[in-house]
Amino acid sequence: MITTLPNLLTLSRILAIPALIGAFYLASPLSNWLAFGIFVAAGITDILDGHLARSRDEVTGLGRFLDPVADKLLVAATLLMLVHVDRIGDWTIMPTVVILCREIMVSGLREFLAELRVGVPVSRLAKWKTGVQMTAIGFVVIGDAGWEPIPVVEIGIAGLWLAALLTIYTGYDYLRAGLKHMTGADAPASKG
Repeated sequence: MITTLPNLLTLSRILAIPALIGAFYLASPLSNWLAFGIFVAAGITDILDGHLARSRDEVTGLGRFLDPVADKLLVAATLLMLVHVDRIGDWTIMPTVVILCREIMVSGLREFLAELRVGVPVSRLAKWKTGVQMTAIGFVVIGDAGWEPIPVVEIGIAGLWLAALLTIYTGYDYLRAGLKHMTGADAPASKG
């Protein structure tokens, strides 16, 4: 049911994406801080929706579907806009590509395993990866509008590299867990 508070929070994260994209087109430093505010608000909904769904016993199929989709849409849209406005470029494109490719791979893996009715739980390290990734992206969104004595951009870029390393490890971890199902060892017999 879409009317549960957790589902509405998740949906709000998706609906925030056009506003986030629009914020990038404003003049700096307003664009940096407005985009950052929207990104942080969306990130907070990611923390709240799962917590509320579990604590209120409102976990729904729609919520289980929408939550990871909303996360991936938010991250992908923000990273693409950061490339568009030249805050991510040169060698920094590498961790960005790694992060996006891992998200696509894990989504495909989850979809495949869902057909087999095999769940893929989120590991503790994957949660840390998400935290590092979201923090790093936030720093890059602030960019040059950040505080003068603090190397905001450099912190963000270093965080993206760390997130990419964690992304590779956790992505491999998910892939390894799903390989036995993909190779047919545990797959159900074909119906056709």
